[in-house]
Amino acid sequence: MQHPQYSIYELVGGEDTIRELVDRFYAHVEADPFLRPLFPDDMEDGKRWQFLFLCQFFGGPQVYAGERGHPRLRMRHSPYAIGPAERDAWLKHMLAAVDETGIQEPMRTVMRDYFVRSAEHMVNQSE
Repeated sequence: MQHPQYSIYELVGGEDTIRELVDRFYAHVEADPFLRPLFPDDMEDGKRWQFLFLCQFFGGPQVYAGERGHPRLRMRHSPYAIGPAERDAWLKHMLAAVDETGIQEPMRTVMRDYFVRSAEHMVNQSE
C-alpha cells in the first residue's frame, strides 16, 4: 500500500504553525538592539511576505508567487548590507523561533537546515 506524500507545511500544522513561527521570529527581532534597526519601523508587510513565502516554500498555498512572483530572495535583500554578524543574528532568532514553535522532527531538521543555507546565501558583505 502506498502512503500519501505530505508537505512540510502540512506536517508541521499548516498556516497556524507558520504564522506562529513568523510571529515568534519577529518578536525576537523586535527585542534585538542590533538587528531591529535594520528592519523598517512597521514590520507588518515583512511579516506578511515572510509568512506567505514560508507557506509556499514548505509546500502550502502558492499565494506568494501569485502576488509577488518568483521569490528572488537574494535580489530582494540586496539593498541591505548583510554580513556575518547580521546573518548570525537573523539565524539565531529564526532557529529559536523554530524551537519555540515546537516543530517536531524530522521537519525541525529540514526547516533548520533550510534556514542555515538561506541565511548564508543572503550574505553580501564581508566583515
